[in-house]
Amino acid sequence: MFADTAKIFVKSGKGGDGHVSFRRELYVPAGGPDGGDGGKGGDIIFEVDSGLNTLEDFRHKRKYTAEPGREGGGKRMHGRSGRDLVIRVPEGTILREDESGKIIADMSGENRRLLLLRGGKGGLGNMHFATPAMQAPKYAQPGQDSRELWLRLELRVIADVGLLGFPNAGKSSLLSMCSNARPEIANYHFTTLTPQLGVVGLKGDRSFVMADIPGLIEGASEGVGLGYQFLRHIERCRVLIHVVDLAGTEGRDPAEDIETLRRELRSYDEHLLERPMLIAANKVDLLSAEEERERLDILREKYGDRMEVCPISAAANTGIGELLEEAWRLLERAGRERRVYESEFDLSSIGNEELLPLEYGNPKPGFFTVEGPKIEKMLGYTNLESEKGFAFFQRFMEEQGIIKRLKRMGLKEGDSIRIYGHEFEYLDSEGDDFPASEKEEE
Repeated sequence: MFADTAKIFVKSGKGGDGHVSFRRELYVPAGGPDGGDGGKGGDIIFEVDSGLNTLEDFRHKRKYTAEPGREGGGKRMHGRSGRDLVIRVPEGTILREDESGKIIADMSGENRRLLLLRGGKGGLGNMHFATPAMQAPKYAQPGQDSRELWLRLELRVIADVGLLGFPNAGKSSLLSMCSNARPEIANYHFTTLTPQLGVVGLKGDRSFVMADIPGLIEGASEGVGLGYQFLRHIERCRVLIHVVDLAGTEGRDPAEDIETLRRELRSYDEHLLERPMLIAANKVDLLSAEEERERLDILREKYGDRMEVCPISAAANTGIGELLEEAWRLLERAGRERRVYESEFDLSSIGNEELLPLEYGNPKPGFFTVEGPKIEKMLGYTNLESEKGFAFFQRFMEEQGIIKRLKRMGLKEGDSIRIYGHEFEYLDSEGDDFPASEKEEE
């Protein structure tokens, strides 16, 4: 089956951890901390590849992970950054966030390259934390976490003109006669199982892309036959051509077929009926001149005020030039801009837990709580058992405005502050705006 949908998992690279080391060399007094920074994690990048026309590759590989950054080293050595992972997709691929179904990006038009997930930043080595009061810091910053996402990919072919019609109406024959496409042609239903594209050339160095859209029968929008999976490929077409069997070789009525196709389009997306349309009345070579005139009159009487009716024979290559010229006129009238889907998903919300606001609580008098990803991560790499590590954490709370916020909530000296598993007693001596002691929760 034609692969025009896929579900994949993508994950950027984690940032490398900062390094803890100290320079100890002969004849180098007071070498001090020299731990280097970690490297940046690799990014996840999507890029349009004009040589691709299917999502088949994503059926075999579903998980894509960029390279993580390396840890920093001694002697102020910076860790190597992870390589970016470039994922190539066909033009017209829509990226959706799997859980919500919201569109992240439409890889078409000018959107040829998208940085989807940034790799984590490398952590700072302990050389950055040396101060006159803390000359030998024994901690470093961990690398920033990677970001991950489940994606749903949908391919919607890029074509100017779409051919619609029931099986055996002659769509594939028409496409092969007027373009460079070579679709399979046979006398049985659903010969065409995948959308076929071809470039149509006209005099005067004019050209457009035509697509044969398969699978449209009565009930297709509800899953009958090949189902509605190919209806999505119509959405980018600026002009639609209804190809009908005017000779009725299978006992079908051309007018009823057009009405059925219009109902299916309406059921899928009623706005599709607003597109410029043509009727290609095929297989006129199987009719006498009188029969052809009578059947064309019926179509023109019913649809002539809305659509031009063009008699053609794809097998005998007659009337096709006039049909293509009419399609070109409608394209010129419709304008050159294809439909590009707008983004509905905020990429900045992925993996930016540190940007989330802190949550403050005052469950009872004299007792306050503070929680949030950023402060939890700080606790993870701070040694509160050491005096210098605790002083480092105190400065963090002061710089982040945590104590000021708690004071506005009513914090007074002697009150308790709980931050996850740690409980502090607040002492406001000599104007210090941070907790001055800690008692570990049993």
